[in-house]
Amino acid sequence: MFIYNVTVNVDDSIRLDWLQWIKPHIKEVLATGRFVSAKLTQVLADEGNGTTYAIQYTAESRANLNAYYELDAPKLREDGRKRFGDKSLAFRTELFVIDEFHAEDL
Repeated sequence: MFIYNVTVNVDDSIRLDWLQWIKPHIKEVLATGRFVSAKLTQVLADEGNGTTYAIQYTAESRANLNAYYELDAPKLREDGRKRFGDKSLAFRTELFVIDEFHAEDL
């Protein structure tokens, strides 16, 4: 499994608009069929510069992640850039899941 993590710092002047936009955007990303789930989280750090969120998309394979980058990401990323410009700044990371542990399995 792969986690595609998008961390976004959102200027407070657009925070509510961004939150209204991101939820349907996440559904649009999932509708590509490249990911099996997504989580929207708020980063709990007092940076003093807007609010930071992280969206974690889970892909079952590298092939699905690569297909997203090649076929879907350019259009989906452009929508956010057009709407919010430099008031939302994103950076992306990939994580490879080595193992998972669950409390109920103990």
